[in-house]
Amino acid sequence: MAVSTPPATELHRRLDVWFASARRALPWREDPAPWRVMVSEFMLQQTPVARVLPVFEQWLRRWPTPADLAREPSGEAVRAWGRLGYPRRALRLHAAAVEITERHGGRVPDTYEELCALPGVGDYTAAAIASFAFGRRVVVLDTNVRRVFARAVGGVQHPSPSVTRAERDMATALLPESEAATWAAATMELGALVCTARAPRCGDCPIADLCRWRAAGHPEHDGPPRRGQAWNGTDRQCRGRLMAVVREADGPVEKADLDRVWSDAAQRERCVDSLLDDGLLDLTEDGRFTLPR
Repeated sequence: MAVSTPPATELHRRLDVWFASARRALPWREDPAPWRVMVSEFMLQQTPVARVLPVFEQWLRRWPTPADLAREPSGEAVRAWGRLGYPRRALRLHAAAVEITERHGGRVPDTYEELCALPGVGDYTAAAIASFAFGRRVVVLDTNVRRVFARAVGGVQHPSPSVTRAERDMATALLPESEAATWAAATMELGALVCTARAPRCGDCPIADLCRWRAAGHPEHDGPPRRGQAWNGTDRQCRGRLMAVVREADGPVEKADLDRVWSDAAQRERCVDSLLDDGLLDLTEDGRFTLPR
């Protein structure tokens, strides 16, 4: 027998009640000023909340406005990014701060279209800022939200690798007329805390009895194999080691200092070249390495 789609109004009601008591007191939620929300969204891309929290607080103390960041060299943004990973995000956030300062009077723009035009801001980030900072009624689809919708409404274990038109149409149909930002945050929180990728806690889920995936007996994912992210020995790990040397140095770094942290010479040279190409490292006239100036 086919499993019926849960009614949107009941999903809204259940998650509103659950979120009121289960929500984490995150600093960008407690004070959702646009720049704070924007910084948090850049930092949270592929990085857990626990790792973001201390860096976020330090960042906002040092650069409480986009103009404060824009006045600094981009290398300082990379240095302050620390070990959050994917340091190109720091360069893009710095570039966005410069554009906000020069073209928007130092104020984070409040429309989805203007946000999308900023460096490093894609569909999800623009929607999240528009929703959480400005209360716009837009669809916010991060990994956690997509997983909740795939299971509760779609009846499958995992969403597709990328957002489909059908998925976006479903999310749009579920969007409440009011309090859309609360709905986005609640579904995001449910995916982060309860409806997790590897070990969903269905017994703690406020919509478990409405979930199509649970009603169907938790069928296994039957799409393309989902690959976990490798780390040891990868270029990502090598780049991280090299960046740590330069980031933590008081001045320009000798090539020999980089050679000591990664033994595979061919991979090390490839990663140094890619860091230079990405603008994450600069080469001085005497052949030493620094953060961007």
